[in-house]
Parts: sequence; C-alpha cells; structure tokens
Amino acid sequence: MEDRFLRAARGERTDRPPVWMMRQAGRYLPEYRELREDYSFLEAISTPEIATEITLQPWERFRPDGVVMYSDILTVLEPLGFSYHLESGVGPVVENPVASPADTHRERGDVEDELQYVGELLERLTDELGKQAAVLGFTGGPFTLAAYVCEGTPSRTFMDVRRLRAEHPEAFERLLRAFTDVIVDYVRYQVESGADAIQLFDTYAGLLSPADYRRFLLPLHREIVDAVDVPTIVFVRNVSGNLDLLADTGAEVIGLDWTIELEDAREELGDAAIQGNLDPALLYGDPETVKERTRDVIAAAGESGHILNLGHGVDRNVPVENVEAFFEAAKSVSRGK
Repeated sequence: MEDRFLRAARGERTDRPPVWMMRQAGRYLPEYRELREDYSFLEAISTPEIATEITLQPWERFRPDGVVMYSDILTVLEPLGFSYHLESGVGPVVENPVASPADTHRERGDVEDELQYVGELLERLTDELGKQAAVLGFTGGPFTLAAYVCEGTPSRTFMDVRRLRAEHPEAFERLLRAFTDVIVDYVRYQVESGADAIQLFDTYAGLLSPADYRRFLLPLHREIVDAVDVPTIVFVRNVSGNLDLLADTGAEVIGLDWTIELEDAREELGDAAIQGNLDPALLYGDPETVKERTRDVIAAAGESGHILNLGHGVDRNVPVENVEAFFEAAKSVSRGK
C-alpha cells in the first residue's frame, strides 16, 4: 500500500512493515524467463509496454507495498555517451570505457529525450497501480557508475576507478560531477513521471575510505537527495560502523545490507528510517525458516520507520515459494492501531 510505504519512509509507525524486494522483477520468476525469450535485456527495459508487464509480474503474485520499475542502473550511462550491453556469465560490459583522464570530459545529452522510455514506464505504472502501492524509481550512484565505466566489466575491487582517484583526482572528480549532473536530471524526471520514492544505489561506494567518501561523494549524494521532494533511500554496501556517513546524506531512509545488526543501526542512526535487511542467501532455505528469519528482522527493526527488504537483490535461482514466504511473513505481522 502506498500510504504504508510512505509513512514508514517518514519514520512513522505502521500496522506492519511495508515490504518489497530489490530486483523483485526478474530472473527468479518463470513468467519473466518466458517473456525474456523474445526480448534482449536492453530491448525489454527500453520497451515501455514490456517493462510494465515485467514490473507488474511480482505485483500480481505477491502484492508488495512498493513496486520498483524494471530498469537498470546503467541507463544513466546513455546521456553521457557510454554504450553497454549485458554479457551472459559476465554481467554488464561498457563498450567504450574510460581509457585515460581525457575520457572524463563528457558531453551531456538530454535525459528526458534519451531516457524517455523510463518516463513512459513510470506513467504506465502510476496509471495501473493508483494508490495500491508506491511506485519506486531508482538510479545508480556516481561512484558506482564511475566504477563501471573505468573498469569496463564487473570487478571485486574496481581498482581502475580507485587508481584514477589516486593518480588523477581532478579527472576523478570531473567524472563524478558529470554523473551527478545527469542523475539529478534523471531523478527529477522520474518524480515528474510518477515515482513516489527514489532509491540511490551507490552500491560500491563502500570501497572508498570514510575520509574519501566525505571528500568526494557525500556532497554529491546530498545534492541528489535534495533534488527531489519525495522520500529517498540511499543504499551502499559494506559500510558497517560508518552509517553516520549515509545519515549525513539527508536521505529519509538508509538501506542496510545483511552484515549490519539492526539494533546497532538503530542506535547509530537515531530517528532515520531504515530498509532491509534479510540475507538474500536465506531464501534458499525452507519456507518456514525464511518466515522465521524474516520475523526476526522485523522484530529487530522495531515498529516505526522500517521498510522490509533483503540486504541486496534476490538471487536468480531462489525458489519462488520462498519469496512468497518472505512476503507472507511481512503481512502476518499485526501491530494494531
């Protein structure tokens, strides 16, 4: 329910925790795999009627409180002239990665023109769902996007972007600035098109030291958060012990991965709303264990300002019945008025 989601995002007490899943529209669903036989990934996300159908597949099954648009964080590369594709067994591949500091000088295209299909998707979702669920937009964050375009392919360390920061800090900042400018336009466009909330996925920003996060990234995250007047969720992995950095972004909701104890997060974050954080791997257990561990997360998070989610995206091979158990556990909670 839209109101339940938005109230929790504002830190309010709700009758039960609103629930959705990162990557909830995707490869673990048989109807998704069947549909994708006829479309490449890029065709699917850039064709609004197909992206709408895929987005609504988990809605039809589970009725989550948040319905996240079917898209990708790398769409933001397009207005800066980067090309990419998905390679089976590899993941996203940037076809023209940053090869030198000179490549960080980027001409910016018009976001609404180049990503018009995202706006149409959000409009369709808003028309379809009404007030039944919050429509969630999202974007990749500047460091994570910079990491992909410097490396070219997924990496455990993303050393190329970190090397750029060390050897050519001006070029590093220029690249982050270019992405931030596009992201600001992009999230505003999403809100204008109907998004009720925005999640900022700067997933790999935890690779930065706290000092470098404060210097290079925190001002940019604040700028993105301040660009819209809907609730924002900031998600960065591997920041245990440094959650104050995320709180300083001004985001209404702090997304937590599964390595963080929720009681500790509450103590560190004060009144900020939180999102998370069941370990996605637990969805490989039996349904009763999934329900038990999900209820543990709900209990640890408290009754106010909690959006139930996984600590990262749902894996492609988890049993659908375990995903259903996760949603059922959330909906079985009753806190009264």
